[in-house]
Amino acid sequence: MPVGTQGTVKGVLPDDVRAAGFNLILGNAYHLHLRPGDDLVAQAGGLHRFSGWQGAMLTDSGGFQVFSLAGLRKITEEGVRFQSHIDGSMHHFTPESVAAIERNLGPDIAMVLDECAPYPCPHDYARDSMRRTTRWAERALADHTAHDSVAAGGWEQALFAIVQGSVYRDLRTESAGELVDLGFPGYAVGGLAVGEEAGQRRECLEWVTELLPLEKPRYLMGVGTPIDILDAVERGVDMFDCVMPTRNARNAQAYTPEGSLNLRNARFRTDFGPIDGECPCPVCARHTRAYVRHLFSAKEMLGPTLVTLHNLWFYAGLMQAIRSALSEDRLPAFARAYRNRYEAADPGCADE
Repeated sequence: MPVGTQGTVKGVLPDDVRAAGFNLILGNAYHLHLRPGDDLVAQAGGLHRFSGWQGAMLTDSGGFQVFSLAGLRKITEEGVRFQSHIDGSMHHFTPESVAAIERNLGPDIAMVLDECAPYPCPHDYARDSMRRTTRWAERALADHTAHDSVAAGGWEQALFAIVQGSVYRDLRTESAGELVDLGFPGYAVGGLAVGEEAGQRRECLEWVTELLPLEKPRYLMGVGTPIDILDAVERGVDMFDCVMPTRNARNAQAYTPEGSLNLRNARFRTDFGPIDGECPCPVCARHTRAYVRHLFSAKEMLGPTLVTLHNLWFYAGLMQAIRSALSEDRLPAFARAYRNRYEAADPGCADE
């Protein structure tokens, strides 16, 4: 899922996101509640109509954003009280109030409010945080069910739970088991890609995915690089979101099958080839590395837009290739060949 935190994938038109191959994008309940306000979005008929996006949408509950505020928030059993990063106003999120916000926003998939424990953290802290998240998930599900699982726009809305527990196997096992017993239609793995080593992340995924139902979606939140995605798919993950394709594009980082390129580099000044000669995107069909570098040097807004479009096509192509490899029962060979090519190449990310 491309990340559209504020109801938009930054710098590109909704039709361009669809043309790249995406049918599901992500928004953020925390940010959209603060601005423009979920009540306003509900008046517009939901986030799809408000934004003009014609595909499906998922909204994160904003738990990660709230808990990253550190000194600006206070956690209790009831929920979390926090100070807006925009104007300093005070707000109170509970599992039920976040469920109401997400009904107003109207995504097809809504996430429960969870507590994302920092890394590293002691076992006791992770245990208390995880168990609170489970209790909040039960409350959110009860509220969701009481409203017939229907969003403000009138369509059915799926509510996903989030497995927590830091890097502790016993906590991840407890969290997954109790959430599965509650019968959610989908499950996310949260609290990873927050500073732990890649090996720890892979190990956690192996613990958790073994416990989640095969017939329901498994969503790894906030990941990641092409190699991270391959690692997770091999461990049974179905869904991903990450800001990397778009955020890094705004800093001139373009993805290719042979690693990433920093298009600000002087070596691209006279490079009149496409960003990626194998890429079918409209940027690679029309524009050169030299031209894109010029746009960034001149601080023209078209530069970030072009690299964003290219990166979206790259990630959509990667996901399609993974789906094809799965359907043809050749994922291990595909993943091995992809890693060898991606990791062996010069990433070209050195500063000028």
